[in-house]
Amino acid sequence: MTKVKICGITNEEDALKAAILGANYLGFLVEIGFAEDKVTRKQAKDIIRKLPLETTPVFVTYLQKAGPIIEIAEEINPSIIQLHNDISIEEIGKIRKALPKIKLTKSISVIDENSINEAKKYEKYVDFILLDTKSGKRKGGTGKTHNWSISRKIVKSVKNKVFLAGGLNPGNVKQAIKEVKPYAVDTNSGVKSKPRKKDYKKLESFIRKAGEKNV
Repeated sequence: MTKVKICGITNEEDALKAAILGANYLGFLVEIGFAEDKVTRKQAKDIIRKLPLETTPVFVTYLQKAGPIIEIAEEINPSIIQLHNDISIEEIGKIRKALPKIKLTKSISVIDENSINEAKKYEKYVDFILLDTKSGKRKGGTGKTHNWSISRKIVKSVKNKVFLAGGLNPGNVKQAIKEVKPYAVDTNSGVKSKPRKKDYKKLESFIRKAGEKNV
């Protein structure tokens, strides 16, 4: 069964609704200045501590230095840190050493065949790989799909469990799973009703279709 991550959680109501509907992971864009769905560390902390045990909180960050990432993680208590941007393997190592119980995800922008080697570069240092779409300077959270055939090659090439993101919605998630065969699918804008608010019909449909066995 393909797992589901709902990203861009901004409020307790959406978080608990997603959890009830069966989301396995919830993503929090903590202190990401440009993000429409950004939250403060206090907001993230308050929501995370109210989540059911079976729902895994993910701290999403574009920070490139271990120090502030560790500081925020220690405050909000996520189970996973999702690293975007060009963070070095050295900085990843510092996070791993300081927070050995927290799993790490590295986001990879799927652009062309070179993205396969980019994913393999990180596979020894993180627990998960997340495949997303680059648009301009944005290395994810663009709401756009990418070349799923390359994503499929990455899934086959790395030892890590792979999350597929980038423009997924209730209308294309089954096809995405069929083509890529990821461990999990990840969406934000694909299940929104308006800025900073999820559409519960879309949320239910996305989670249900991702979990159907005939994909």
